[in-house]
Amino acid sequence: MSDKNYKFGTKAIHAGAEPDPSTGAIMTPIFQTSTFVQESPGKHKGFAYARGKNPTRMALEKNLAALENGKYALCFSSGMGSMDAVIKLLKPGDEVITGDDLYGGSYRMFTKIFAPMGIVFHFVNMTDASNIAKYVNANTKMIWAETPTNPTMQIIDIEACAKIAKEHKLILAVDNTFASPYLQNPLALGADIVMHSVTKYLGGHSDVVMGALIMNDDSLYERIAFIHNSCGATPGPMDSFLVMRGIKTLHLRMERHCFNGRKIAEFLKTHPAIEKIYWPGFTDHPNHEIAKKQMRDFGGMISIVLKNADLEKTFKIASSFEVFSLAESLGGVESLINHPATMTHASIPKEERERVGVVDNLLRLSVGVEDVEDLIADLAQALDK
Repeated sequence: MSDKNYKFGTKAIHAGAEPDPSTGAIMTPIFQTSTFVQESPGKHKGFAYARGKNPTRMALEKNLAALENGKYALCFSSGMGSMDAVIKLLKPGDEVITGDDLYGGSYRMFTKIFAPMGIVFHFVNMTDASNIAKYVNANTKMIWAETPTNPTMQIIDIEACAKIAKEHKLILAVDNTFASPYLQNPLALGADIVMHSVTKYLGGHSDVVMGALIMNDDSLYERIAFIHNSCGATPGPMDSFLVMRGIKTLHLRMERHCFNGRKIAEFLKTHPAIEKIYWPGFTDHPNHEIAKKQMRDFGGMISIVLKNADLEKTFKIASSFEVFSLAESLGGVESLINHPATMTHASIPKEERERVGVVDNLLRLSVGVEDVEDLIADLAQALDK
C-alpha cells in the first residue's frame, strides 16, 4: 500500500499488509522463526534474529504507525513493556509529571520500580494544564498523560500539554489506550510518543497481550529501538498476526463500542441505583469540550459509583451479571465489568485512590459490541440486586 492519504478504515485493513511475494497470500504470513539464514556473516535480507526484527511484527508496526499518522512504531510484549522502555529514556535525578488518576499498573511501575532507582514522579491533577506547569523544574524531562484516564475518565488537554512540553524541551508521552487511534491521535496534537496497550481495543478479541509505541522523531525512535532490541520485551509473530487480524475491524468495532456506550451511559445517568457516572460524552463531564475537540467520539468506557453500596453489596452486584463478565482488561468485543479498587487499581494505596474518586463502590464498564438491548437488560437486573 502506498503512502497515499487514505481514510482510517482503509488504512486499518491495508496499511503494512502486502501480498506475500512467494505465494501471493493476501494475509501477512506468520514467520514463526527465531533466526534467519545469512548469505555470509553480516550479509542478510534485513532480518538476522527475531528479537530485533520479524517480518510479521514489522508489518503490524507499519500498520500502527499509519493509524496514528506516525513515522515509526515499535511493538512490545505488553503495554507495561512499552512503558518500561519509555521510562528507560531517563536517568536518576530526572523528574516526570504525570496524572493523579492512572492505571494501577502504571502507578506501580513508577513508584515501585523506577522511583527506587532515583527517578522522581509527581502525581498531579492534569485536568487544568496550568497546574502541570507549576511542577516543571530544571530536572523535569517528561510529561506522561493518560486521556481519558483509568477509571474516572478525566480528560487531559493534549495540545496544552504539548505546548508546555515544547516550551520546556520535555518529552510528552500519551497513553492512548482508552481512546484507540480511531477516536484520538495524540501525535497530531503535539505529543512525542503515543503508547497503546494493544491488548485492548487494537487487538479487540481478548486473546493477545501486547504494547506499542508510535512516534515521528528520528532520534527518539533510534533511542527507543535500541532499548527495544537490547532489553528484549518483544512480541512473537503469532501475536502480531492476531493483532493485524483484529485491527482490520477496528473502525467497525469502535463505531459499535461508541454507539453502545452512549446508549448505556444514557440509561445509567438517571438510574436510581447510580450515585455518579463518569463518561466524557455528557456535557456536564469535566472538560467535555476538550474531549469533543480532541476525540472523534466518546468511546465505550464508563465508570459508575453505586448509591448507598458498601463493599459487600458492590461485590454482589459485580458478580450478578449474565452478559457482562467480571474480569480485568477492556476493549474486547465482549462486555466486561471490573472493580478497580480490588482489581486493576489494587496496587494504589486506598487514601490515594479515594482522593481521585476510585472508591470501593465504583465499578468500571468496558462496553462491548453485543446487542445493546441485552446489555441494558443485564445492567437493569444486576443493579436491582
